[in-house]
Amino acid sequence: MKIFKRCSRVLVICVCVFFAPILVGAQAADRNNVPACTSGLEACAYAHPAQSQATDLARAEYRRNVANCRDGEASCDRSKLTQAEANSLALAEHRRNVSHCMEGWGTCDYSKLTQREMNAVVVAEHQRNIYDCRNGTASCDRSKLTESEAKDVVLASQQRNLADCMYGFASCDRSRLTPSEESTVAAAQHESNVSRCKDGWGSCEYSELTPQERKKVDVAEHQRNLSACRNGEDSCDNAKLTQAEATALALTEHKRNYQACLQGYGYCDRSLLTAAEASRIPAETAPTPR
Repeated sequence: MKIFKRCSRVLVICVCVFFAPILVGAQAADRNNVPACTSGLEACAYAHPAQSQATDLARAEYRRNVANCRDGEASCDRSKLTQAEANSLALAEHRRNVSHCMEGWGTCDYSKLTQREMNAVVVAEHQRNIYDCRNGTASCDRSKLTESEAKDVVLASQQRNLADCMYGFASCDRSRLTPSEESTVAAAQHESNVSRCKDGWGSCEYSELTPQERKKVDVAEHQRNLSACRNGEDSCDNAKLTQAEATALALTEHKRNYQACLQGYGYCDRSLLTAAEASRIPAETAPTPR
């Protein structure tokens, strides 16, 4: 009998030693799963959570449901809300619907508006329609405009077309211009062409320049070419330089080349140096082989 009791104690100890790590690991896994469960993630794998943990999970699930209802999520379970929360949610939904109706964004349920709210929404929609019509938006409904508003819209459309023609936009309809507006547009386009010719940007219609304007354009083009030559730019056309400019440019280029040779820059051309200048330049040394 004593032998049997001794063997039983040994067996219990062995079983405890064998299963202790498993139990500890399971408890650790349960603790590690707490954040996943409270955040509603699928990683939650609680099999037997402790009472305090279960309470935390229930509270987190409850708060998440309230937030989902507030955000209009399909997962909202209204049956789990308190009366106060349900009232607060109804107020938030009503305000959101009024905002959608007033601003024209999202879905608007007119049936849920009070008469006062409906009157305000009608005014807001009318003002939006006037704005759309004045700006030529496709959503404009001219049938909803008053006679005075329709006249303002026509005037705005005429002014918009005039601006488009003044700036040379493709949307310009010259057939809609009055004789006075046509003269204004023609003058603006002429000045724009003169400016492009002087600055060298865009297309220049030389045939539309007056003799005086052509002289000014020629001077501007000559100065641009001279500047390009002085800066060594590819657009330089030496053939367009005067004799004096070509001489001065050659002197400038010679000095620049001499300084490059003195300082050992790679663009030095020794063949362009005078004998006296060449004598002041250190002799070239071949690179030391590695």
